[in-house]
Amino acid sequence: MPIPLTTRILLADDHLLVRNGLKLILETVPDLSVVAEASDGVEALRLAISEEVHLAVLDVTMPRMGGLAVARELAKQRPELRVLMLSVHDNEQYFFEALKAGASGYVLKSAANRDLIEACRAAMRGQPFIYPAAASALVRDYLERAAAGEEEPKDPLTPRELDVVKLIAEGLTSEEIAEALIISHKTVDRHRANVLEKLGMRNRVELTRYAIRRGLVEP
Repeated sequence: MPIPLTTRILLADDHLLVRNGLKLILETVPDLSVVAEASDGVEALRLAISEEVHLAVLDVTMPRMGGLAVARELAKQRPELRVLMLSVHDNEQYFFEALKAGASGYVLKSAANRDLIEACRAAMRGQPFIYPAAASALVRDYLERAAAGEEEPKDPLTPRELDVVKLIAEGLTSEEIAEALIISHKTVDRHRANVLEKLGMRNRVELTRYAIRRGLVEP
């Protein structure tokens, strides 16, 4: 995809003050313009599909549908659309999950004033972006694992199971989860049962605690 003279951006974050701050950063340069905003993942997905945008900047943790789930859907429905993930979590697992979901990069909100513009430009060039503090940590962790002969840890849950856990933690019913993820009620129940078995948990309360620890929802 040729780089447009002005990149049209969808900005999605459930906090208005955060969105306003990020928009101010992005619009200090002439080649970036925020043309659409969303306060939750479902709205972000709808706008990303219906609006003429080149780049979606998505918060990892949003109500109804997290940024990673939105990125996975966009990879299927609008594969040409560039995606960047925003997060407060300085965590390599989130970074790798973002790449698996189809994102071009991962930007810490705490460093957005320094990194966000360059991350957007890198995404539009088709290049990955990783925030500087994570680069050395990732290399160090890889070398330590290699020296110890360890394999990369595998996530016990599939991406779809993570989506279900997030929505359960947000208090949605099985019917509401089915509607949000466009799957059947029986499929939701099957995912819930599989998750409980994999994690050795018994109920919604334990799943909610797990979701908070994983950063899928805010405490």
